Amino acid sequence: MMGPVLAACLLIILSTAWISQANEALCKKDGGVCSCNNNKNSVDCSSKRLTAIPINIPTDTENLKLDYNKLSNLPPKAFHHLSKLTYLSLGENQLQSLPEGVFDQLVNLNKLYLYQNQLTSLPPGIFDKLTKLTYLTLNSNKLQSLPNGVFDNLAKLTRLELNINQLQSLPKGVFDKLTELRTLEMRNNQLRSVPNRAFDSLSSLSKLELYNNPWDCTCNGIIYMAKWLKKKADEGLGGVDTAGCEKGGKAVLEITEKDAASDCVSPNTTTAIPIGTMTPASVIYDDIHEIKVPQENFQKFLGYQEPDHLPTQPQCLMSISGYLGLMMSLMLTSAAILYVFHFLKKA
Repeated sequence: MMGPVLAACLLIILSTAWISQANEALCKKDGGVCSCNNNKNSVDCSSKRLTAIPINIPTDTENLKLDYNKLSNLPPKAFHHLSKLTYLSLGENQLQSLPEGVFDQLVNLNKLYLYQNQLTSLPPGIFDKLTKLTYLTLNSNKLQSLPNGVFDNLAKLTRLELNINQLQSLPKGVFDKLTELRTLEMRNNQLRSVPNRAFDSLSSLSKLELYNNPWDCTCNGIIYMAKWLKKKADEGLGGVDTAGCEKGGKAVLEITEKDAASDCVSPNTTTAIPIGTMTPASVIYDDIHEIKVPQENFQKFLGYQEPDHLPTQPQCLMSISGYLGLMMSLMLTSAAILYVFHFLKKA
């Protein structure tokens, strides 16, 4: 009596194993390298040394792993046929940029991993269509700044990782729409302060990492952050006491108005050029390409005047073109005088 039962069970087990194996190998048809699981609508293309995204990924895929490859760029429509994706990992690649609109069809995406790439910037509106996104990792890239409103449509985001980048500043209101955010990580950047009221909308925040940034506690621009961190530390928010000042050894939350009394100049503020400094013309020429000076100031620096007006200040004669012209005139005049004296002496 047990023989047929055991045979039936064995047949079921073998059939299940065969079906599972067939599902796993579905993406391998037509020379594909990815492993698929139809039961989970999952495609695993990780660690395949890919330099391009495979073209035979099923359209009903919900989970797509492309991490640990050698992708250096993405076609603008790379994911436009994968509108059912809820999970996409592009971590541990060599992406240097993202084309505008590359994620626009991923309206169901819940998690997006872009960590450990070489991104230096983000296109404006790159995440605008990802309204269901809850998890976004951008850590370990080379981001120096963020576009205005880059996270404005991510109202459901609960975790945002910006660690280990080169962020020097944050746009005003960059976190204003992230009312559901619970974890914000910005350690290991180049931040010296944050905009006023930058964290005020983060009502759900339970973890914040800000350490290993050169927080400037001598400027009064740090006062907002110090007061906010002190208040949140008293409420039990994790990680706030690890944000330390670049100088002095204090924690940012310990800083008072007396400590940060200076009105510091923003790094982007133009500084005046001293006219009387004796600097070689070649150095001045190199510097004027680097220093952002309004056009009218630049014209004054070079001694430029309207044709109807003659220069009245000695500094105008010390411009590069004026200085070289004057020296050339003096040299020609001197040569002419010496020639005349030499001629008269022989006569």
